[in-house]
Amino acid sequence: MASMQRRLGPNLVGYYGLLQAFADALKLIIKECIFPSLSNSSIFFIGPVLTLYFSLCMYGALIFGSFEVLVDLKLNILYFLAISSLGTYGILIAGWAANSKFSFLGSIRSTAQLISYELVISTIVLLVVISTGNINVNDIIQYQKPIWLIFPLFPLALMFFIAIVAETNRAPFDLAEAESEIVSGFMTEHSSVVFVFFFLAEYSNIVVMSLFFVILFLGGYLLPFNIDIIQLIHWYLEFNLKYNIFYYNFDLFQYSFPWDLEEIARVYSEPIILNLKTNIFIHPLIIGIKTSILIYIFIWIRASFPRIRFDQLMSFCWVVLLPILFGYILLLLCLLHVLL
Repeated sequence: MASMQRRLGPNLVGYYGLLQAFADALKLIIKECIFPSLSNSSIFFIGPVLTLYFSLCMYGALIFGSFEVLVDLKLNILYFLAISSLGTYGILIAGWAANSKFSFLGSIRSTAQLISYELVISTIVLLVVISTGNINVNDIIQYQKPIWLIFPLFPLALMFFIAIVAETNRAPFDLAEAESEIVSGFMTEHSSVVFVFFFLAEYSNIVVMSLFFVILFLGGYLLPFNIDIIQLIHWYLEFNLKYNIFYYNFDLFQYSFPWDLEEIARVYSEPIILNLKTNIFIHPLIIGIKTSILIYIFIWIRASFPRIRFDQLMSFCWVVLLPILFGYILLLLCLLHVLL
């Protein structure tokens, strides 16, 4: 952001400003934790903890590869939507327990914003489930082998991206933290480590929502146009082994390649040791690259667009997005009835 906005401060800490986030975290941790005298101290601390806790719980429903899943749920989508809705309670509790009109106003605005755009997110997820006929995350990814869903469902993908930007309180939808209007929203009275919990929960939500977008619309850990990773490695190794360009010595995991690759290695070059399971290594790398690109777009939007008014934010959800989605539901059901 400092580079995009030509600001000279944050891009000088470390190599190209890479240590700026660590400097901010250290500054917040060593600060004194202040509890307002009129606040409810226990609930005042529980609010940020709940927000971070539910934010981290959402990772349990997502998949990072064909084998990498924290919780093997058959109803991943329902679990994700349920846990993402609970994060609103932490924000509402924190704003109420501070006993400050600025914090309370910020928590009310944030709750209204989150509830409104959760309806948009859940409706789009419902349309994806109807299109794929699956409610399991891995099945939805496998359904996208011929083509990613972002191509046939591009309007839905665009609306979903707008909704997750609003859901994570990022600019231009960061109305809960509008410093020029209500100081710092529901976090006005929080400081030190307690504020760090909100800070971590916000950026954790960015990562998990970007990951969710990748799973639903960008094929998850799949490459575009049904490219087979193992087949690519077959061709690559055959070429290298045939012309003796250079050798490999992969000994990273306890898994091994299919036997025909080992046979190729034995015929052309006996010193080569192939002890790497392709999917375990490459699938998280693919999904990580896609998620990083989306996070970059989040930061790009924040550095580019000005903040809108709160009434514009709410009217855009209820007057523009929801009628379009309801019309899209009817259109999609009619198309599926005609085609199937």
